[in-house]
Amino acid sequence: MTEATTRPALPDHLSTDARSPHFNAAVFEHDIGIRLNGKERNDVAEYCISESWVKVPAGKTVDRKGHPVMIKLKGTVEAFYR
Repeated sequence: MTEATTRPALPDHLSTDARSPHFNAAVFEHDIGIRLNGKERNDVAEYCISESWVKVPAGKTVDRKGHPVMIKLKGTVEAFYR
């Protein structure tokens, strides 16, 4: 069973929020991973490789509209397909 699926190139800036201009549904059809400072993170909501940051939810805290409150972590960011 060899699938000839071509994966789109991973963008420099990607968000999981569909309301964001950095959302790309074609990328999310495949399983992607993010490494921050050499450690794989599973809770990344947005990343930017060129600016070296990721945004992750701050626990279970939500804003008044029900969206998770995000914190920005800085370091070496690597995005890859699994």
